[in-house]
Amino acid sequence: MIKNFILFFIVFFLHSFSVYAHNPDYLEAKVVKVLEQKNVVSEINNTPQTYQKLELLIIKGDHKDDTIIVENGLVPLSNPQIYRQNDRLILTVDQDLQSNPFYTITDYVRRDSLSLLFIVFALLVILVAKWKGFSSLLSMALSFLIIFKFVLPQLLTGANPILIGILASLLIISLTFYLSHGVSRKTTVAVLGTLISLIISGFLAIIFVNLAHLSGFASEEAGFLQEATTGSINIKNLLISGIIIGLLGILDDITIAQSAIVVQLKIAAPNLKPRQLFSQAMAVGQDHIASMVNTLILVYAGAALPLLLLFIDNPQPFSQVINTELISEEIIRTLVASIGLIMAVPVTTLLAVFVSNKPTK
Repeated sequence: MIKNFILFFIVFFLHSFSVYAHNPDYLEAKVVKVLEQKNVVSEINNTPQTYQKLELLIIKGDHKDDTIIVENGLVPLSNPQIYRQNDRLILTVDQDLQSNPFYTITDYVRRDSLSLLFIVFALLVILVAKWKGFSSLLSMALSFLIIFKFVLPQLLTGANPILIGILASLLIISLTFYLSHGVSRKTTVAVLGTLISLIISGFLAIIFVNLAHLSGFASEEAGFLQEATTGSINIKNLLISGIIIGLLGILDDITIAQSAIVVQLKIAAPNLKPRQLFSQAMAVGQDHIASMVNTLILVYAGAALPLLLLFIDNPQPFSQVINTELISEEIIRTLVASIGLIMAVPVTTLLAVFVSNKPTK
């Protein structure tokens, strides 16, 4: 989970910097002054809204240091924004009928606050976990490189998403586990437990995505991707690949923890028989399963709150609501991930018990 969290920030930063550094149609600007602000009635739908005339200073882009005037509130929006002095904004540039530049405010610049949060988070990881925290950041960077230098380019060329997802998982597991947790029996057991659980989850994802007749087009992004790549990517296979890769971060936590439990139990009570060792480790693992599955459900529910709210006040019966592809896709994604977590505990525990009873050479 930590790696996924940090990865999100890095992807955001690199994407943002690359877009604004190379795309002349995107600018960043700061609100110097609010020249005019008043309530008006839209001529389009006769609804009240706030109109603003803003003086902006362009701080990044081809027109850097230029001062421009931009009007906000001319078009009715479902989520209108009121801008204030010193707000940093993203602009798009177009041309009007007379070929004059026409500027439109599209969003806020949020990198500063995200950067600050990322720095605080990274410092805490290093201060609390020390070398292991630092190595986890390095392993996250490797995961990032594998995804953006191998997975995405291969997918864009039309390679099989399932095959690419499995190969990427093998690379990420073998590299990042040992970097994050060191070369040891404990880590090797976690690697094997993760691979076995991932294979089981992968087969389940393939089976139930096909049984449920999911197309992968539940989100708008999938439709845009299909259009942009002219159909060269199998969107259904891409959905399965995403489930497989997304499960990695969760399996990392549970397999390492379960392997470590067996190691510590064996150190504390070296005379424990394999059956006893397995039983005691599984007692802890059962609590881990309960907490992780609940966490997984809450994470998905928290991310999908707006969507869930739309279905609460829906005249359709519950049986029809969950039958929609958008909801079915999330249910299958969540349940496959949960099954992967559940299977990871006994599989990893069994491997750890077997290895712990082998003499060290």
